[in-house]
Amino acid sequence: MSDHGHAHDHKGHGGHGHDAGHGHVGPSYEKTFITLLVLLAISVAGPEIGIKWLTLITAFGIAIVKAYLVASRFMHLNVEKKIISYLLLAAVAFLFLFFAGVSPDVMKHRGNNWENVAAQDEVDRATIESQNVQPHH
Repeated sequence: MSDHGHAHDHKGHGGHGHDAGHGHVGPSYEKTFITLLVLLAISVAGPEIGIKWLTLITAFGIAIVKAYLVASRFMHLNVEKKIISYLLLAAVAFLFLFFAGVSPDVMKHRGNNWENVAAQDEVDRATIESQNVQPHH
């Protein structure tokens, strides 16, 4: 029997380590970290432009990219079996389904036999406050 275990001779490897040059490249955590920091800086600086639709598009776009990077690199979903990705997608689909089902009721201040007085008072206060604020010159 030949010994093909981990402690084999490295003569054929030219003296370099076991994993060097074999095409096995793991995720670069430093590169991912720097990418996440750059995206964080963009998402923090974005609202300073003052264009609401651009801020929303970039904020959600960056959030999706950051979520993908974290899931694929740090949670290793890119090397897991496909069933794990399908389970993740199913969980996200159920999250959106739940939100779509309850949001019409939660986002209202009044309904049959109930009233959210505190929420209505806060909306009224914020509306009055926004009308009293002078625009910046």
